[in-house]
Amino acid sequence: MDANSRFLVRSFRRYYRNNRPIMPSRFGRREFGFMFFDKTFVQRHTAYSRNDDLHRFLVTQVPAHCYYSTAYYRNPAAPTMEEKGWLGADLIFDLDADHLKGAESMSYETMLAKVKEEMIRLVDDFLFGDLGFSVDEVDIVFSGGRGYHAHVSKESVQGLGSAERREIVDYVTGTGLDMDWAFPRHHIVTSQSPDGRRANISEDRLIPRTEDGGWKRRMRHGLEALLDDASGLDLKEFRTKYPSVANFKNDRLGKLMNELASSQKSILARNTLAPLSTKKVQEAVLSIMENDVRPALSGEVDEPVTADIKRLIRLPGSIHGKSGLRVTPLTRDQLTDFDPLVHAVPPEYGQEPMLLSMRRDLEVVFKGERYRLSGQTEAPEDLAVFLVGRKMADVSRTLDEEVIKS
Repeated sequence: MDANSRFLVRSFRRYYRNNRPIMPSRFGRREFGFMFFDKTFVQRHTAYSRNDDLHRFLVTQVPAHCYYSTAYYRNPAAPTMEEKGWLGADLIFDLDADHLKGAESMSYETMLAKVKEEMIRLVDDFLFGDLGFSVDEVDIVFSGGRGYHAHVSKESVQGLGSAERREIVDYVTGTGLDMDWAFPRHHIVTSQSPDGRRANISEDRLIPRTEDGGWKRRMRHGLEALLDDASGLDLKEFRTKYPSVANFKNDRLGKLMNELASSQKSILARNTLAPLSTKKVQEAVLSIMENDVRPALSGEVDEPVTADIKRLIRLPGSIHGKSGLRVTPLTRDQLTDFDPLVHAVPPEYGQEPMLLSMRRDLEVVFKGERYRLSGQTEAPEDLAVFLVGRKMADVSRTLDEEVIKS
């Protein structure tokens, strides 16, 4: 085990000595798994019937990562999945900064703030909103890394298979949303021959009504925003927000925006796109709604995690080995003001100055303080754990080995 790993083990052990694990519901029916600093495999197929036994394991073995199964089993410690005897599984939603557009160019702090915004939208709009779960039925957890988990352990969802769970993901993400359903075709007779045998029929599109729910309500709000933007944004801003019209020439785009702005009141009052001058203009609006508005209104979620009925997920109260941050359970109210780089830093790490070698120059805000670090430098232990865990720094070779012994 190298000096970096010994330092992290020392700090993690101090945390585990003072903190008992947070056991999930029905933990005796769950499988537990662990990864270690000096091993390349996952140790799994273990089970615990007592909190004390798991606590003792964490203190003595000091894993880098701790997991438990979202599934319940008859025999969770059995060596094969077939022998375990699946009984059901919690419904899990996982949001990670990796899924954010442009994440590669964001700072760690910016990624954390952005993914928290997405988590708030997921739980408020979809889990508590459209899907109707109560606050007591959804457990929110900061992953300790770059994202959040939402756990639904309600009995009615535990028996859902992978296919049903994927349908829930499709609903949250708006995958396959049919524009003919959201904006149904509407035909009216505009004129008729004297004998009634021939008629001229006009086609337009109805828009969702104010009293509609779910994705229809969401699309109406998106259309309202589009109509507002037609009069409130300039051409460049409009193109940036609605990329599907990015190739429109200025004259064409200007005419479209002017028509949307002038027709706004009539469209919303009549609940139809009929006030637009041509079918081609209506089609342009529908293209914007499908390609730009729908993705912006959808919820972010990692489909494989939600669909997996035998997933291992991070244990609340454990430490994330690649950040040193605590996997932190949160209420919905706590989520609003939660700052991982303040509230997920274990106080057990302390403030003892540590000598580090930075792998690259770095500016970071940690526990409300801004640090500019480069070369050979000092940092308080809690920040050092974070930097070493994220492989941004190394414990200096000149540091006394007694300080980092395990």
